[in-house]
Amino acid sequence: MSDPTETNGTAGAETTGADGRHVRVVLVDDHRMFRTGVQAEIGQTEQTGVEVVGEAADVDQAVAVITATRPEVVLLDVHLPGGGGVEVLRRCAALMADPERPVRFLALSVSDAAEDVIGVIRGGARGYVTKTITGADLVDSIFRVQEGDAVFSPRLAGFVLDAFASTDAPPVDEDLDRLTQREREVLRLIARGYAYKEIAKQLFISVKTVESHVSAVLRKLQLSNRHELTRWATARRLV
Repeated sequence: MSDPTETNGTAGAETTGADGRHVRVVLVDDHRMFRTGVQAEIGQTEQTGVEVVGEAADVDQAVAVITATRPEVVLLDVHLPGGGGVEVLRRCAALMADPERPVRFLALSVSDAAEDVIGVIRGGARGYVTKTITGADLVDSIFRVQEGDAVFSPRLAGFVLDAFASTDAPPVDEDLDRLTQREREVLRLIARGYAYKEIAKQLFISVKTVESHVSAVLRKLQLSNRHELTRWATARRLV
C-alpha cells in the first residue's frame, strides 16, 4: 500500500482462516517496510484468519483509520510522529470502551523499555510484544487480544506486574516528562554507549536527526555532554 491511510475495500468480508477464526486488524507503524513485512506475514486471511483493513504512519492517520474501519485489534507502535502510541490510545478511548464493539490494542514495538511498556498499558492497551516475535506467535497474540486476554512477551510481563503490584502511583519525574518518546529512546541508547551512527541504524533515522534529538535532550535536561547524560539516565535506571 502506498497510502498509509488506505483502507481495505473488502473490510466487510468475513473470510475466515483455516480454523474458522477471523479478526480485522489495523497496522500502525511509521516504517512502511515494517508494515509491509507484517502484512505479508499475517495478512493472508485464508490461512491465518487475519484481515488487515488499514494502515497508518502517525497519530492523526491512526485515529482516522481506526475510527473509519472499527477493527477488532490494532497493532500499535509505541513511537509515532504526532505524540506516540499513548496519544493514539488517548484519542481512541471511547472506541476501547464501546461495550458492543470494543477496539482492542496490542503494542508491537522494538522498544523493551519499562517506561514504554507501562505507558501504553496504563493508556489502555491489552498487551505488548516486541518485534522479535514470530509471525505465528503474533497471529496467536492478535486472536487472544481479540478475545479479551492480556498478552505480553515473557520478559515484559514482569514490568507490568511490578508496576501494578502497588496501588500507589509511581512518582512523577518532571524532567523525564519533558522528553518526547523518541528523545527518551535516543537518551537510553546514548546512555548504553551507542555511537550516533549505531543509533541512527537501529532507529531507522539519520545521524543528523540523532544529533538533533541529543541536542534537544541536553537542552531540556540542562546537561552539558553525553557523560552527564549517561550519569543522569543511570541514576534513573533508564539504561
